[in-house]
Amino acid sequence: MKTSSRIAAACALAGTAVLALSAPAFAHVTVQPEGEAAKGGYAVVDFRVPNESDKASTVKLEVSFPMDTPLASAMPEPIAGWTAKVTKAELDKPIELHGQEINEAVSKITWTATGKGVEPGFFQKFPVSMGALPEDADELVFKAVQTYDDGEVARWIEVQQEGQEEPEKPAPVLTLSEASEDGHSHGSESSEEASEEPSDDASQAAATTTADDADSDSSDTTARVLGVVGIVVGAIGVAYGVLAGRRRTNA
Repeated sequence: MKTSSRIAAACALAGTAVLALSAPAFAHVTVQPEGEAAKGGYAVVDFRVPNESDKASTVKLEVSFPMDTPLASAMPEPIAGWTAKVTKAELDKPIELHGQEINEAVSKITWTATGKGVEPGFFQKFPVSMGALPEDADELVFKAVQTYDDGEVARWIEVQQEGQEEPEKPAPVLTLSEASEDGHSHGSESSEEASEEPSDDASQAAATTTADDADSDSSDTTARVLGVVGIVVGAIGVAYGVLAGRRRTNA
């Protein structure tokens, strides 16, 4: 009976480990830079969208940009099976970019699936080249709305308040790093060059690309699943070894 209890405990521990490892990967919509997002520079960032439904696919993502720290340029990378639309809005107070006065900024990007979307058990990255990043802010808050093909809507719009627990539906937050001593960003040169000439034609973002990105995302998910299965199998093996050892001792 004691041995059986130990096996049950080991299995329960393995299950807990599975949940602990899988939860961060499929928690909520987040935004992370590809490299570094330095103040005053340009960066490519990924909006990561997990599918939390067991039966429906994510078919639409709307990301609202902060207007109190406006971004003059945001260019989404073409994604196979998706179209992207960039919306701009007039600014109450113009900003200066590359010596020119800018009267409007990006207010929202909307991605719409033309195929199956993000199916259950998968996630999708939505890369965007953006800038120039503000010099007087430590972070940017992007409110996101995720729509499923069964009509369910997940609103990731709650702003984290200092000293309080994380909200149930937190808005994605991009943390900005300090610029280098020469005043330039350490971001990739390609992202800066691509962002120097903002595009007003949102249809450019609707172009279809190869399926390499989608294959990469699927590989990431498969790796996580295999890792979790390995933990479970290992825990069961340990429990079996303990049982076998006790049987030999009793014999």
